[in-house]
Amino acid sequence: MSAVSTPSDASAATDPPAPARRDAEATKAAILRAARYFLARQAHADITLKAVAERAGVSAPLVLKYFGNKDALFARVMSFEEDADALLDAPLAELGSHMVRHVVASQRERGADPVLRIAFAPLHGDHGDILRANFRTQVTERLAARLIGPDPGIRAELAVATVLGLGVMFGIARGSELRAAPIEQIVDRYGPTVQAHLDSP
Repeated sequence: MSAVSTPSDASAATDPPAPARRDAEATKAAILRAARYFLARQAHADITLKAVAERAGVSAPLVLKYFGNKDALFARVMSFEEDADALLDAPLAELGSHMVRHVVASQRERGADPVLRIAFAPLHGDHGDILRANFRTQVTERLAARLIGPDPGIRAELAVATVLGLGVMFGIARGSELRAAPIEQIVDRYGPTVQAHLDSP
């Protein structure tokens, strides 16, 4: 009678615990979303780790485990690197439409546009200065570096300002007509306005 081969115990023991890693990443993402939520609504000094943990559905010690302390957590939240990756992820000729689509989709799918956090910088005192510096280097200067032709800096700032205005009307003023319109209709109407700043004069 032939032996049936089975995976060795040693091999099974070395398999990576993928589900645990996925759970950890999902938990970190939930904590960051909760922190962003509060950052757009309260002064930095008034935000507690307990409140962040409760909104994320985790314990406060778990927030400390993943991020160390409040300052470390909000250093991550005040970065625009990942947000800029998504906002600027399109060829230059299509970037205006992409930026508009991204802002509206973010508002509809997640209830917030992460880049719009810059509008709340005045709430945060010295931390607001960090937000502004990060926004300048990670969003507008990064966009300006991609532009061709004269005055890339002001064109980048005008394009981003145009997109932020859309985010304010949609997410803060909650314009009823805008919120009822199909995304592609908004893109068709507003995308060329953003693109006009991006294109070389």
